[in-house]
Amino acid sequence: MSVSSSPTAVEDGAAPDAFVHRVAVVAFAGISPFHLAVPSAVFASGRGVAPHTGYEVVVCAEQAGRLPTAAGYDVVVEHGLDVLAQADTVVLPSWDTRREPPHALVAAVRGAHERGARIVGLCLGAYVVAASGVADGRTLATHWHAAGDLARRYPAVTVRSDILWSDLGDVVTSAGVAAALDTCLHVVRTDRGVTVADDVARALVLAPHRDGAQAQFIPAPVSRRPGADPVDRAVDWALDHLDEPLDLDTWAAQVHLARRTFTRRFRERIGLSPGQWLVQQRLARARTLLETTDLGIDEVARRAGLGSAATLRAHFAEHLRTTPRRHREMFSVRPRPPRG
Repeated sequence: MSVSSSPTAVEDGAAPDAFVHRVAVVAFAGISPFHLAVPSAVFASGRGVAPHTGYEVVVCAEQAGRLPTAAGYDVVVEHGLDVLAQADTVVLPSWDTRREPPHALVAAVRGAHERGARIVGLCLGAYVVAASGVADGRTLATHWHAAGDLARRYPAVTVRSDILWSDLGDVVTSAGVAAALDTCLHVVRTDRGVTVADDVARALVLAPHRDGAQAQFIPAPVSRRPGADPVDRAVDWALDHLDEPLDLDTWAAQVHLARRTFTRRFRERIGLSPGQWLVQQRLARARTLLETTDLGIDEVARRAGLGSAATLRAHFAEHLRTTPRRHREMFSVRPRPPRG
């Protein structure tokens, strides 16, 4: 099985705005094929039913050649670590925690970061991120079972095991397995906007968005369709009324629960408080409206249930580190008038 670059942005049908972003994915002997496949599945999904994303994905290793995997078959990696010197994003999809990351890999990651590349550590890839020193004094996420060991081995970082991912801007880390898919989708959403990310999620049959602050342990997925579970029904009701004022008592009453019981069950079910979830959903709606319509900022805020343009701007600054106007300029999918 040969693993090489995925020319998603240079084939016919490439992203119409000429967005090109180079992603280097680092493999190693004994890697899980699932972990290795996740970045390509998300970033290079334009080869399937999703539109081209504009990412170019290259798989590399400390030494190019044949690598054994944890699944009992080998993969052939055509590139060495030199590709990190040209990458815009470096993805460390996992790691063998029984050994320290080699000096060559650590140096390549550090050099890429110093040059301005974003470093993404998925699951146990956080070990390589921590070893490189690029997150010293900062917070990393990893799989819950490895959090204690990672914290002991790399005391310069703060390790979180209760979140799906941590995004520091230049360093992104995630919990394990399925959270890696969520995190890569989050990166696409950050780079390309909600509409493109939703298209990718739809192609992969994934939930369009799970917030990074969501707990790693969730009893069951949340359905958009009403069912017997009162939290599911509460979620559906809220999504249908996002543009209205929603106080907690009224919301809980829709599913015949006391406020305290509703709050507890909502957090247990979804991993967020009702208020946190509501802000998340309203921001997602606002982003979609900004990307797909020419509505004024005040009207976007009203339809998203955020009340006013000032409130909308405050939430964008706090949660997205940008402004509504800048988000629209970057991610609008509306046809632009011809120049001339």
